[in-house]
Amino acid sequence: MLGMVPLLIIPFLLYNLGLAGLFGGTAADPFAAEIFSVTMMSGGVWTMSIGDLLITIALVLLFVEMMKSTRSSNASIVDHLLSTFVFVAFLVEFLLVRGAAHPVFFTLMVITLIDVLAGFSVTIRTAGRDLNVD
Repeated sequence: MLGMVPLLIIPFLLYNLGLAGLFGGTAADPFAAEIFSVTMMSGGVWTMSIGDLLITIALVLLFVEMMKSTRSSNASIVDHLLSTFVFVAFLVEFLLVRGAAHPVFFTLMVITLIDVLAGFSVTIRTAGRDLNVD
């Protein structure tokens, strides 16, 4: 049952927790707070912000969702439907909530759109291979 839960709901919830001010950062941009920085051999400084970490988590979860979409069962249809609902939630929040008009949120929304499109594409492609016409 838990295998059907779309994992990209996690970045959605984390983003909304960040809007609530739980991550720190400034009131203007709670996702710009620096987590750590590393001085590179070139002398440049690479920093990781909360927004960068959130996008990285979403990309890892997108990979897991792609692996989940390769299974062929009735559960995959429910999984695709729930993933579509997560994308719709992202889209509605992006259009209606002032705090969601942020580049991090937009990137997360695009990641969920890719999840929906790729999940359906993989399922359709796999179903075509399973169908034998004599």
